[in-house]
Amino acid sequence: MNLITKQSDLEAAIAAIAKSDFVTVDTEFIRETTFWPELCLIQMATPETTALIDPLARGIDLQPFFDLMADERVLKVFHAARQDIEIVFHLGGLIPHPVFDTQVAAMVCGFGESVSYEQLVQKVTGARIDKSSRFTDWRRRPLTDRQLEYALADVTHLIDVYRHLKDELEREDRAHWLNEEMEVLTARSTYELHPEDAWKRLKVRVRKPIELAIVREVAAWREREARERNVPRGRVLKDDAIFEIAQQGPRDAEALARLRTTPKGWERSAAAQGLLAAVGRAFAIPKEELPKLPRHSQPQEGSNAAAELLKVLLRLVAEDQGVAAKVLATSDDIDRIAAEGERADVAALHGWRREVFGEKALRLVRGEIALKFNNRRITVFDLLEAAE
Repeated sequence: MNLITKQSDLEAAIAAIAKSDFVTVDTEFIRETTFWPELCLIQMATPETTALIDPLARGIDLQPFFDLMADERVLKVFHAARQDIEIVFHLGGLIPHPVFDTQVAAMVCGFGESVSYEQLVQKVTGARIDKSSRFTDWRRRPLTDRQLEYALADVTHLIDVYRHLKDELEREDRAHWLNEEMEVLTARSTYELHPEDAWKRLKVRVRKPIELAIVREVAAWREREARERNVPRGRVLKDDAIFEIAQQGPRDAEALARLRTTPKGWERSAAAQGLLAAVGRAFAIPKEELPKLPRHSQPQEGSNAAAELLKVLLRLVAEDQGVAAKVLATSDDIDRIAAEGERADVAALHGWRREVFGEKALRLVRGEIALKFNNRRITVFDLLEAAE
Protein backbone atom coordinates (compact mmCIF):
# COMPACT_ATOMS: atom_id res chain seq x y z
CA MET A 1 0.00 0.00 0.00
CA ASN A 2 1.69 3.18 -1.23
CA LEU A 3 1.63 6.54 0.52
CA ILE A 4 1.95 9.43 -1.93
CA THR A 5 4.96 11.55 -0.97
CA LYS A 6 6.08 12.87 -4.38
CA GLN A 7 4.53 15.76 -6.31
CA SER A 8 4.42 13.85 -9.59
CA ASP A 9 2.52 10.97 -7.96
CA LEU A 10 0.09 13.41 -6.34
CA GLU A 11 -0.64 15.11 -9.66
CA ALA A 12 -1.16 11.77 -11.40
CA ALA A 13 -3.56 10.56 -8.68
CA ILE A 14 -5.60 13.77 -8.76
CA ALA A 15 -5.81 13.62 -12.57
CA ALA A 16 -7.21 10.09 -12.36
CA ILE A 17 -9.69 10.97 -9.59
CA ALA A 18 -10.91 14.05 -11.45
CA LYS A 19 -12.29 11.78 -14.21
CA SER A 20 -14.94 10.43 -11.81
CA ASP A 21 -18.24 12.18 -11.10
CA PHE A 22 -17.71 11.73 -7.34
CA VAL A 23 -14.89 11.08 -4.87
CA THR A 24 -15.06 10.02 -1.24
CA VAL A 25 -12.77 12.05 1.02
CA ASP A 26 -11.50 11.84 4.60
CA THR A 27 -8.62 13.41 6.52
CA GLU A 28 -6.62 12.47 9.58
CA PHE A 29 -5.44 15.33 11.76
CA ILE A 30 -4.24 16.29 15.21
CA ARG A 31 -5.57 19.30 17.11
CA GLU A 32 -5.44 18.48 20.83
CA THR A 33 -2.55 20.88 21.44
CA THR A 34 -3.16 23.46 18.71
CA PHE A 35 -5.82 25.96 17.66
CA TRP A 36 -5.58 25.04 13.99
CA PRO A 37 -5.81 21.33 13.09
CA GLU A 38 -2.58 19.82 11.78
CA LEU A 39 -3.35 17.86 8.62
CA CYS A 40 -1.51 14.52 8.67
CA LEU A 41 -3.14 12.34 5.98
CA ILE A 42 -5.62 12.67 3.11
CA GLN A 43 -7.60 9.66 1.88
CA MET A 44 -9.64 9.60 -1.33
CA ALA A 45 -11.41 6.96 -3.39
CA THR A 46 -13.51 6.56 -6.50
CA PRO A 47 -14.88 3.30 -7.91
CA GLU A 48 -11.68 3.08 -10.01
CA THR A 49 -8.97 4.82 -7.96
CA THR A 50 -7.71 5.18 -4.39
CA ALA A 51 -5.13 7.58 -3.01
CA LEU A 52 -3.38 8.13 0.31
CA ILE A 53 -1.59 11.48 0.38
CA ASP A 54 1.07 12.50 2.90
CA PRO A 55 0.72 16.26 3.46
CA LEU A 56 3.73 16.13 5.82
CA ALA A 57 6.09 14.89 3.07
CA ARG A 58 8.95 17.27 2.35
CA GLY A 59 8.31 19.46 -0.69
CA ILE A 60 4.72 18.30 -1.25
CA ASP A 61 2.40 20.98 -2.66
CA LEU A 62 -1.30 20.29 -2.04
CA GLN A 63 -2.56 22.73 -4.66
CA PRO A 64 -3.75 19.89 -7.00
CA PHE A 65 -5.83 18.55 -4.10
CA PHE A 66 -7.32 21.98 -3.45
CA ASP A 67 -8.09 22.35 -7.16
CA LEU A 68 -10.00 19.06 -7.00
CA MET A 69 -11.93 20.27 -3.96
CA ALA A 70 -13.04 23.31 -5.98
CA ASP A 71 -13.88 21.32 -9.14
CA GLU A 72 -17.64 21.69 -9.65
CA ARG A 73 -17.71 18.62 -11.91
CA VAL A 74 -16.74 16.26 -9.07
CA LEU A 75 -19.01 15.68 -6.08
CA LYS A 76 -17.06 15.45 -2.79
CA VAL A 77 -18.49 12.84 -0.41
CA PHE A 78 -17.59 13.13 3.29
CA HIS A 79 -18.90 11.62 6.51
CA ALA A 80 -19.32 14.33 9.17
CA ALA A 81 -17.74 16.89 6.85
CA ARG A 82 -17.50 19.95 9.09
CA GLN A 83 -13.94 19.47 10.37
CA ASP A 84 -12.63 18.22 7.02
CA ILE A 85 -14.04 21.30 5.30
CA GLU A 86 -12.60 23.52 8.03
CA ILE A 87 -9.13 22.11 7.29
CA VAL A 88 -9.47 22.68 3.54
CA PHE A 89 -10.74 26.21 4.16
CA HIS A 90 -7.87 27.04 6.53
CA LEU A 91 -5.09 25.59 4.36
CA GLY A 92 -6.48 26.17 0.87
CA GLY A 93 -8.69 29.21 1.38
CA LEU A 94 -11.69 27.56 -0.29
CA ILE A 95 -14.80 25.55 0.50
CA PRO A 96 -15.13 22.14 -1.22
CA HIS A 97 -18.13 22.15 -3.56
CA PRO A 98 -20.36 20.37 -4.34
CA VAL A 99 -20.54 18.28 -1.15
CA PHE A 100 -22.54 15.25 0.05
CA ASP A 101 -22.34 14.54 3.80
CA THR A 102 -23.34 10.95 4.52
CA GLN A 103 -23.88 11.63 8.24
CA VAL A 104 -26.53 14.25 7.46
CA ALA A 105 -27.99 12.10 4.69
CA ALA A 106 -28.22 9.15 7.08
CA MET A 107 -30.22 11.21 9.59
CA VAL A 108 -32.56 12.36 6.83
CA CYS A 109 -32.98 8.72 5.78
CA GLY A 110 -33.85 7.53 9.29
CA PHE A 111 -30.56 6.03 10.53
CA GLY A 112 -30.77 7.91 13.84
CA GLU A 113 -29.03 10.95 15.28
CA SER A 114 -25.33 11.45 14.51
CA VAL A 115 -24.83 7.86 13.38
CA SER A 116 -21.16 6.88 13.46
CA TYR A 117 -19.32 5.87 10.32
CA GLU A 118 -18.73 2.35 11.64
CA GLN A 119 -22.44 1.89 12.41
CA LEU A 120 -23.48 3.21 9.03
CA VAL A 121 -21.07 0.98 7.13
CA GLN A 122 -22.28 -2.08 9.02
CA LYS A 123 -25.96 -1.27 8.45
CA VAL A 124 -25.53 -0.55 4.74
CA THR A 125 -22.85 -3.04 3.68
CA GLY A 126 -22.65 -5.54 6.54
CA ALA A 127 -18.89 -4.96 6.80
CA ARG A 128 -17.11 -4.40 10.12
CA ILE A 129 -14.31 -1.87 10.30
CA ASP A 130 -11.16 -2.68 12.28
CA LYS A 131 -10.92 0.05 14.95
CA SER A 132 -7.52 -0.96 16.32
CA SER A 133 -5.75 2.00 14.64
CA ARG A 134 -8.36 4.52 15.71
CA PHE A 135 -6.13 6.40 18.15
CA THR A 136 -3.04 6.53 15.94
CA ASP A 137 -0.70 9.49 16.24
CA TRP A 138 -0.98 10.35 12.55
CA ARG A 139 2.05 12.66 12.72
CA ARG A 140 4.47 9.77 13.28
CA ARG A 141 6.31 8.34 10.33
CA PRO A 142 6.51 5.77 8.93
CA LEU A 143 2.86 4.73 9.04
CA THR A 144 2.32 0.96 9.06
CA ASP A 145 0.36 -0.92 6.42
CA ARG A 146 -2.29 -1.65 9.04
CA GLN A 147 -2.69 2.06 9.77
CA LEU A 148 -2.93 2.87 6.09
CA GLU A 149 -5.48 0.10 5.53
CA TYR A 150 -7.58 1.51 8.37
CA ALA A 151 -7.36 5.01 6.89
CA LEU A 152 -8.25 3.82 3.39
CA ALA A 153 -11.27 1.88 4.67
CA ASP A 154 -12.75 5.21 5.74
CA VAL A 155 -13.23 6.13 2.08
CA THR A 156 -13.58 2.80 0.24
CA HIS A 157 -16.65 1.69 2.22
CA LEU A 158 -18.01 5.22 1.87
CA ILE A 159 -18.58 4.59 -1.84
CA ASP A 160 -21.28 1.99 -1.14
CA VAL A 161 -22.73 4.09 1.69
CA TYR A 162 -23.01 7.13 -0.59
CA ARG A 163 -24.71 5.17 -3.36
CA HIS A 164 -27.20 3.63 -0.95
CA LEU A 165 -28.12 6.96 0.65
CA LYS A 166 -28.33 8.74 -2.71
CA ASP A 167 -30.81 6.13 -3.96
CA GLU A 168 -32.78 6.34 -0.70
CA LEU A 169 -33.03 10.14 -0.89
CA GLU A 170 -34.28 9.98 -4.47
CA ARG A 171 -36.75 7.21 -3.66
CA GLU A 172 -38.21 9.19 -0.73
CA ASP A 173 -38.08 12.49 -2.68
CA ARG A 174 -35.85 14.05 -0.02
CA ALA A 175 -32.84 15.08 -2.08
CA HIS A 176 -33.86 18.74 -1.69
CA TRP A 177 -33.78 18.30 2.10
CA LEU A 178 -30.11 17.36 1.92
CA ASN A 179 -29.37 20.11 -0.60
CA GLU A 180 -30.57 22.75 1.87
CA GLU A 181 -28.30 21.31 4.55
CA MET A 182 -25.33 21.27 2.20
CA GLU A 183 -25.87 24.95 1.37
CA VAL A 184 -25.32 25.78 5.03
CA LEU A 185 -22.41 23.35 5.37
CA THR A 186 -20.60 24.86 2.38
CA ALA A 187 -21.30 28.53 3.14
CA ARG A 188 -18.16 30.59 3.79
CA SER A 189 -19.92 32.25 6.73
CA THR A 190 -19.97 28.85 8.47
CA TYR A 191 -16.16 28.89 8.62
CA GLU A 192 -15.30 32.59 8.63
CA LEU A 193 -15.42 32.93 12.41
CA HIS A 194 -14.59 36.48 13.46
CA PRO A 195 -13.10 37.11 16.93
CA GLU A 196 -15.93 39.56 17.65
CA ASP A 197 -18.38 36.65 17.38
CA ALA A 198 -16.38 34.26 19.61
CA TRP A 199 -18.67 34.95 22.60
CA LYS A 200 -21.52 33.23 20.72
CA ARG A 201 -19.75 29.89 21.27
CA LEU A 202 -20.25 30.28 25.02
CA LYS A 203 -23.28 29.41 27.09
CA VAL A 204 -23.69 32.95 28.31
CA ARG A 205 -24.42 33.23 32.04
CA VAL A 206 -24.71 36.97 32.70
CA ARG A 207 -27.35 39.24 34.24
CA LYS A 208 -26.21 42.73 33.28
CA PRO A 209 -25.37 44.44 29.98
CA ILE A 210 -21.88 45.39 31.24
CA GLU A 211 -21.19 41.73 32.04
CA LEU A 212 -22.18 40.75 28.51
CA ALA A 213 -19.92 43.50 27.15
CA ILE A 214 -16.98 42.11 29.14
CA VAL A 215 -17.71 38.57 27.95
CA ARG A 216 -17.71 39.76 24.33
CA GLU A 217 -14.46 41.72 24.64
CA VAL A 218 -12.61 39.03 26.61
CA ALA A 219 -13.81 36.21 24.31
CA ALA A 220 -12.61 38.20 21.27
CA TRP A 221 -9.23 38.81 22.94
CA ARG A 222 -8.92 35.09 23.78
CA GLU A 223 -9.76 34.12 20.20
CA ARG A 224 -7.05 36.36 18.76
CA GLU A 225 -4.53 35.19 21.34
CA ALA A 226 -5.27 31.50 20.69
CA ARG A 227 -4.99 31.91 16.93
CA GLU A 228 -1.76 33.87 17.14
CA ARG A 229 -0.16 31.37 19.51
CA ASN A 230 -1.83 28.38 17.76
CA VAL A 231 -3.01 26.87 21.03
CA PRO A 232 -6.50 25.72 22.15
CA ARG A 233 -8.71 28.46 23.57
CA GLY A 234 -8.71 26.77 26.99
CA ARG A 235 -4.92 27.06 27.12
CA VAL A 236 -5.27 30.83 26.98
CA LEU A 237 -8.24 31.19 29.36
CA LYS A 238 -10.94 28.79 30.55
CA ASP A 239 -14.60 29.54 29.86
CA ASP A 240 -15.34 29.69 33.60
CA ALA A 241 -12.67 32.35 33.98
CA ILE A 242 -14.37 34.51 31.35
CA PHE A 243 -17.61 34.50 33.33
CA GLU A 244 -15.88 35.21 36.64
CA ILE A 245 -14.06 38.12 35.01
CA ALA A 246 -17.40 39.40 33.66
CA GLN A 247 -18.93 39.29 37.14
CA GLN A 248 -15.95 40.77 39.01
CA GLY A 249 -14.78 43.23 36.35
CA PRO A 250 -11.09 43.40 37.39
CA ARG A 251 -9.41 46.69 36.39
CA ASP A 252 -5.84 45.89 37.42
CA ALA A 253 -3.42 43.04 38.13
CA GLU A 254 -4.19 43.10 41.85
CA ALA A 255 -7.91 42.52 41.22
CA LEU A 256 -7.07 39.85 38.66
CA ALA A 257 -4.93 38.00 41.21
CA ARG A 258 -7.94 37.63 43.52
CA LEU A 259 -9.91 35.58 40.99
CA ARG A 260 -10.26 31.86 41.66
CA THR A 261 -10.28 30.76 38.02
CA THR A 262 -6.90 32.18 36.93
CA PRO A 263 -3.54 30.57 37.82
CA LYS A 264 -1.48 32.06 40.63
CA GLY A 265 0.97 34.61 39.29
CA TRP A 266 -0.75 34.77 35.88
CA GLU A 267 -1.73 38.40 36.53
CA ARG A 268 1.92 39.44 35.96
CA SER A 269 2.09 37.91 32.46
CA ALA A 270 1.89 39.76 29.14
CA ALA A 271 -1.32 37.87 28.38
CA ALA A 272 -2.93 39.26 31.53
CA GLN A 273 -2.21 42.78 30.33
CA GLY A 274 -4.02 42.05 27.09
CA LEU A 275 -6.98 40.68 29.04
CA LEU A 276 -7.14 43.76 31.28
CA ALA A 277 -7.10 45.93 28.18
CA ALA A 278 -10.10 43.96 26.87
CA VAL A 279 -11.96 44.53 30.16
CA GLY A 280 -11.09 48.21 29.91
CA ARG A 281 -12.60 48.41 26.43
CA ALA A 282 -15.85 46.99 27.78
CA PHE A 283 -16.01 49.57 30.57
CA ALA A 284 -15.32 52.34 28.04
CA ILE A 285 -18.54 51.56 26.14
CA PRO A 286 -21.17 54.26 26.82
CA LYS A 287 -24.08 52.97 28.88
CA GLU A 288 -26.59 53.54 26.09
CA GLU A 289 -24.44 51.48 23.68
CA LEU A 290 -23.98 48.44 25.90
CA PRO A 291 -25.20 45.17 24.34
CA LYS A 292 -28.68 44.06 25.27
CA LEU A 293 -29.22 40.73 26.96
CA PRO A 294 -30.80 38.10 24.68
CA ARG A 295 -34.59 38.40 24.70
CA HIS A 296 -35.12 34.68 25.02
CA SER A 297 -32.84 34.28 28.05
CA GLN A 298 -35.90 34.30 30.33
CA PRO A 299 -38.71 31.96 29.18
CA GLN A 300 -42.21 33.39 29.13
CA GLU A 301 -44.80 32.07 31.54
CA GLY A 302 -46.31 28.84 30.20
CA SER A 303 -43.61 28.33 27.57
CA ASN A 304 -42.02 25.43 29.46
CA ALA A 305 -45.27 23.46 29.30
CA ALA A 306 -45.67 24.36 25.64
CA ALA A 307 -42.14 23.16 24.96
CA GLU A 308 -42.94 19.77 26.50
CA LEU A 309 -45.95 19.40 24.18
CA LEU A 310 -43.84 20.43 21.21
CA LYS A 311 -41.28 17.74 22.08
CA VAL A 312 -44.02 15.12 21.96
CA LEU A 313 -45.19 16.47 18.60
CA LEU A 314 -41.59 16.40 17.36
CA ARG A 315 -41.23 12.72 18.26
CA LEU A 316 -44.52 11.92 16.50
CA VAL A 317 -43.53 13.72 13.31
CA ALA A 318 -40.03 12.22 13.34
CA GLU A 319 -41.42 8.70 13.71
CA ASP A 320 -43.99 9.31 10.98
CA GLN A 321 -41.35 10.67 8.58
CA GLY A 322 -38.72 8.10 9.54
CA VAL A 323 -36.06 10.73 10.33
CA ALA A 324 -34.02 11.64 13.39
CA ALA A 325 -35.84 14.19 15.55
CA LYS A 326 -32.62 16.21 15.83
CA VAL A 327 -32.75 16.84 12.07
CA LEU A 328 -36.17 18.47 12.32
CA ALA A 329 -35.59 20.67 15.38
CA THR A 330 -33.08 21.21 18.17
CA SER A 331 -33.95 21.73 21.83
CA ASP A 332 -33.25 25.44 21.36
CA ASP A 333 -35.62 25.53 18.37
CA ILE A 334 -38.36 23.99 20.51
CA ASP A 335 -37.82 26.43 23.39
CA ARG A 336 -37.79 29.42 21.04
CA ILE A 337 -40.97 28.35 19.23
CA ALA A 338 -42.72 27.77 22.57
CA ALA A 339 -41.73 31.23 23.81
CA GLU A 340 -41.86 33.30 20.62
CA GLY A 341 -44.10 31.44 18.17
CA GLU A 342 -43.86 32.75 14.60
CA ARG A 343 -41.24 35.33 15.65
CA ALA A 344 -38.72 32.62 16.48
CA ASP A 345 -35.92 32.80 13.93
CA VAL A 346 -34.87 29.15 14.07
CA ALA A 347 -34.04 26.50 11.48
CA ALA A 348 -37.21 24.53 12.27
CA LEU A 349 -39.28 27.38 10.82
CA HIS A 350 -37.35 27.60 7.56
CA GLY A 351 -37.16 25.55 4.38
CA TRP A 352 -38.17 21.93 4.33
CA ARG A 353 -38.19 21.72 8.14
CA ARG A 354 -41.05 24.20 8.30
CA GLU A 355 -43.00 22.18 5.77
CA VAL A 356 -42.48 18.91 7.66
CA PHE A 357 -42.57 20.06 11.30
CA GLY A 358 -42.54 23.83 11.77
CA GLU A 359 -46.08 24.53 10.57
CA LYS A 360 -47.47 21.80 12.82
CA ALA A 361 -45.50 23.24 15.75
CA LEU A 362 -46.95 26.71 15.17
CA ARG A 363 -50.47 25.29 14.88
CA LEU A 364 -50.01 23.53 18.21
CA VAL A 365 -48.81 26.77 19.84
CA ARG A 366 -51.80 28.64 18.36
CA GLY A 367 -54.22 26.02 19.67
CA GLU A 368 -55.32 24.85 16.22
CA ILE A 369 -54.30 21.23 16.80
CA ALA A 370 -54.09 19.11 19.94
CA LEU A 371 -52.54 15.85 21.09
CA LYS A 372 -54.74 13.08 22.35
CA PHE A 373 -54.25 9.58 23.72
CA ASN A 374 -56.09 7.08 21.54
CA ASN A 375 -55.78 3.29 21.72
CA ARG A 376 -52.50 3.48 23.63
CA ARG A 377 -51.08 5.89 21.09
CA ILE A 378 -50.67 9.66 21.03
CA THR A 379 -52.15 11.19 17.90
CA VAL A 380 -52.60 14.69 16.47
CA PHE A 381 -56.16 16.03 16.56
CA ASP A 382 -57.20 18.95 14.31
CA LEU A 383 -59.38 21.24 16.43
CA LEU A 384 -60.41 23.49 13.53
CA GLU A 385 -61.77 20.57 11.52
CA ALA A 386 -63.60 19.24 14.56
CA ALA A 387 -65.31 22.63 15.08
CA GLU A 388 -66.72 22.73 11.54
